[in-house]
Amino acid sequence: MKSLLIVADDLSGAADCAIAFAAAGRKTVVSLDAAASDTGAAVIAADTDTRRLTPAEAAKRTASAWQTLRAPGRRLYKKIDSTLRGNWTAEVAALTKIAGPAIVTPAFPATGRTVRDGRVIVRGVPLEDTETWQLENAGQNAGLRAMLDMVGLRVAHVPLDAFRAAPQDVAVMVASAAASANGIDAIIVDAETSDDLASLARVTAAVDEQFFWVGSGGLARELAALPDLFDASASMPATRAIEPAQGPILALVGSLSAISERQCALLCAEAGVCETIVPPAVLRGGAHHPEWQAWNERIGAKVRGNEDAIVRIGRDDAFDPAEGALLSNALAALVAPHFDKLGGLIATGGETARAILAAANIGSLELVREIEAGVALGRPSAGNGPSIVTKAGAFGSEHALLGAYLHLRGADLSVPR
Repeated sequence: MKSLLIVADDLSGAADCAIAFAAAGRKTVVSLDAAASDTGAAVIAADTDTRRLTPAEAAKRTASAWQTLRAPGRRLYKKIDSTLRGNWTAEVAALTKIAGPAIVTPAFPATGRTVRDGRVIVRGVPLEDTETWQLENAGQNAGLRAMLDMVGLRVAHVPLDAFRAAPQDVAVMVASAAASANGIDAIIVDAETSDDLASLARVTAAVDEQFFWVGSGGLARELAALPDLFDASASMPATRAIEPAQGPILALVGSLSAISERQCALLCAEAGVCETIVPPAVLRGGAHHPEWQAWNERIGAKVRGNEDAIVRIGRDDAFDPAEGALLSNALAALVAPHFDKLGGLIATGGETARAILAAANIGSLELVREIEAGVALGRPSAGNGPSIVTKAGAFGSEHALLGAYLHLRGADLSVPR
C-alpha cells in the first residue's frame, strides 16, 4: 500500500492512533479538516469531530471523509475510542457500504484495554462497570456484537482461543466477506495482548480485497510495526528535531476523568506547576460572564510571567457530559490570546485539543514522537507555534502529564511507570 487514512472522531484519538506511524519513520499528519489534509503524507489522520453529533450526522461526515481522501493504494483505518464512546457503530455501518467489510477490535493492551468474548475489558473490569461508561452510557449494553447488531450489520465473532489457534482464518473470512454482496459486514476479533494484535495485523495486511480496520491505537501500533506495510514510494520525512521549550508550558485540561485529576496532581507535586481551575459557570457564560475578563487576565499574567501552569475545567452540580464541547471551546477562547507566547502546550481531552488548535488557527499537526502510549508530540505543520502534546483524557499512566512536561523541557529523564 502507498498510504493510510485514519478517520477519528476526536483530535487526541487521531493523534494517539497515528503517532506509531511517525515513530516508524513515515510522514504523519493530523488534520482538523479532511478536505484540507496534506495528501503527500504517508499517513493522514483526519479528525471528523463527530463524537457529539447525532448518529446520522456522524455517519455522513465519516463517509464523506473517506470519499474525499480515498486514493489508489490508500487503505482505511477507522479509529474508535477504546471505551466505545461516540457514534462509532453508525460510522462503521456507513463505511461498510463504501469501503468493504470491517475488522473490529478496540483492544489497546498498553493502556489496559483488552477484548474477550466480544466485550471490552478495562484493566480487568468489564467496560460497563467503569466510571467512563457509567458517565455517559449507564444502563446500555457494552457488548460489541450487540452494538453492531443495533445498526443493522451482519456480524461474526472470532473468540480468542480460535484466533490464536488459526489467525490466518481471519484473513480468509475477510476475503470471503469482501467478495460477497450478502456476506458478513463486520468481524469482531478478540485480543488480549500486543502479540494478538501483531498477529491480526500481519494476516490482514496481506489481504488484497477491499476492507478496513476498526480499532483504537492498539492495532494501529502493530500495523505501523510491519516493515513492509508501505510501498517504497511512500513518503519518508526528514528528521525533525523538537527543541526544548523556551517559553512557558501550559497544560490545558478539559477532561474531568479521575485519571486526569491524578495526572494533574502529580505534575503539581513533582514539577511545582501551579493549577488554575476555571469555574464551569464562567465558561458557560463566555465573554458575557462578569468574571470572564478577569480570568483572561489571570491566565495572561501567568504566560507573560513565564510561569508554567495547568489550566483546567472545574466541575459543579450542573455538569452535563453533553456540554463538553461548549466548555472546551470557551476554555480555548480564554487561552487563545496568549497562545503565541507559549513555549509548549499539553492538551488533555480530544475536544479541548481541537478547540485550542482551531482557536489558534492551526489546521494540522505533523507528528514527531510518542512520549508514552497514547501521548503524542507534534508541531504545527506550517512550522510556526509551540510544540504540542495531545492526550486523551482517560488515557495514560499517572506520570503522563509529568512525562510530557519533562519532554517539552528537554529533560533526558526516564519517568517511572
